[in-house]
Amino acid sequence: MTENPNAHGDERNGDAVPAPRDTGGEVIRVRKGMFGANNGGDTSGYGGLIRTVTLPGAASRPYGGWFDEVADELEGALEEQDLLPSNAIEKTVVDREELTFHIAREHLVQVARTLRDDPALRFELCTGVSGVHFPGDKGRELHAVYHLRSLTHGRIIRLEVSAPDSDPHIPSLVAVYPTNDWHEREAYDFFGLIFDGHPALTRIMMPDDWQGFPQRKDYPLGGIAVEYKGAQIPAPDQRRSYS
Repeated sequence: MTENPNAHGDERNGDAVPAPRDTGGEVIRVRKGMFGANNGGDTSGYGGLIRTVTLPGAASRPYGGWFDEVADELEGALEEQDLLPSNAIEKTVVDREELTFHIAREHLVQVARTLRDDPALRFELCTGVSGVHFPGDKGRELHAVYHLRSLTHGRIIRLEVSAPDSDPHIPSLVAVYPTNDWHEREAYDFFGLIFDGHPALTRIMMPDDWQGFPQRKDYPLGGIAVEYKGAQIPAPDQRRSYS
């Protein structure tokens, strides 16, 4: 007899049914070939591969276990501050057993402070912010993802905020989570996200006069030529082009 791995449950799931979500999600791009090649130069053998790039869709209740408790408490705390939760929380995603609140950028600071200070939430620690660039996600190409941990309750959630390429501004969370100081500088350096209110936003990896943001998907490969036993190897952006 095979034991049911879910028989004993855990703190999150317990006896609750995991939240269903739109399995189709949000399609933001259709990629062809292993590396996005489209001019016949792909030598990988995967030229006929077609892959849909999809972001998880919004989940519906019940989210499962303590996910609902956190969502209820956050919404209630925002209402007590005369902020409609639907104005601050654009969508709630449960995917791969992770809870993510997508927050409107103008309400990010208030939501983060609420998550930190409310006794039933107490997400005291932000372990950093990660930048993401989705060129096909029109109007919200740049994303900032915050990882929050509650030491009091032993829980982890994420906040996600988006901004368009044309207006890459997001409020800084350094005043709420001082540990974000260097993380926001790194996200600015590599993705061009501008964190308004940061005490000293500056590049920390690339030279001050560097043009562009190297981890954006549309950034050219660039590089320098390499000399090897008298032979000259061209820089990556001068080799065979695959797109």
